[in-house]
Amino acid sequence: MAQTYDICIRGAGIVGRTLALLLARERLRVALVAAPVPEGAAPDVRAYALNAASRQLLEGVRAWPDTEHATAVTRMQVYGDQGAQLHFDASELGAEALTWIVDVPALEARLAEAVRYQPQVEVVAEAVPAALTVVCEGRASRTRAEFGVELELTPYGQHAIATRLHCERPHAQTALQWFLPDGSILAFLPLEGAHGHAVAVVWSVPQELAPRLLALAPEDFAQQLETASQGALGALQLRGERVAWPLQLAQARQWCGPMPDAAAAAGAGARSWVLAGDAAHNVHPLSGHGLNLGLGDAQALARVLHGRDYWRSVGDLRLLRRYERERKAALLPMRLTTDGLQQLFARREAPVQLLRNLGLRSFEHSGPLKTWMAKQAMGAVRSA
Repeated sequence: MAQTYDICIRGAGIVGRTLALLLARERLRVALVAAPVPEGAAPDVRAYALNAASRQLLEGVRAWPDTEHATAVTRMQVYGDQGAQLHFDASELGAEALTWIVDVPALEARLAEAVRYQPQVEVVAEAVPAALTVVCEGRASRTRAEFGVELELTPYGQHAIATRLHCERPHAQTALQWFLPDGSILAFLPLEGAHGHAVAVVWSVPQELAPRLLALAPEDFAQQLETASQGALGALQLRGERVAWPLQLAQARQWCGPMPDAAAAAGAGARSWVLAGDAAHNVHPLSGHGLNLGLGDAQALARVLHGRDYWRSVGDLRLLRRYERERKAALLPMRLTTDGLQQLFARREAPVQLLRNLGLRSFEHSGPLKTWMAKQAMGAVRSA
């Protein structure tokens, strides 16, 4: 007899696996569609900044990495392009950390292990029929396109370049970010624990510069980073491949709907789809909140399904629209903030440069406002 599933999750990335584990706790039978990993694929150089809410969620599904792969950030230093500076310190906020920089391969391995030992979740090679299909395939989701979902899309004319560095000086658990005069934004994210000398790099550059930077010899690329970072961590050595992708602000117009398949049309039972994670929305990486938003989607969807009336199907569109409204409202402040900062620092006119650096200086001395904003980013205060 063929296996039946309550939910099919298309996409076995971090958001998809986390959602599968959350739904399994509700005794729902989950099929998790995982694409095969290409042979000879280069090691993943990405790292994510995860806040306290995301840490609590991942600890709840027993997938939080050890301290070597989840480095606590106790300080953050931001530099404007005309001498303005902004700093945050966890001790001043009474917190253990501002955020944690988590190694992507280590987190994915922990999630894969947790899924492997969860009997309610079955990893499958292809999509299967289910009352609810959750699309977690990422920003280039093919299923989203197949379902005819349109994106509200704003290209930024920038590419993000990610890699890893070994630094002459230890990072001292400090995240560093520079808004540079050419409109690029450089971030060094501490790795390998409290005393590490490694950082993950995310460098958002004008798209016309990206091919030239990617073509540089490793030592020349490291020298470019050393110059851009003003030698903050001393001599730098490249420790990983360079990967790049175009940056955009995007949000799906519709996050849920009925399945457009023949089985549903023939009356084989109501089936629905819903989007989560990067398949639903993208923001600029300058805030470091992309994965936090995706994990927030997973948590919200699991909560909405948990609270349904016993007679409602997990594919009930009223439930899914409730999730859509909640997450769109929660995303709006971050969308506005990241888009506003990107637009402001992409401008090169002298009056705009002066204005934004005055704004940074004012915010640095804003007291309660700065504290409140920091706690919002840390996941310590829930958005209204």
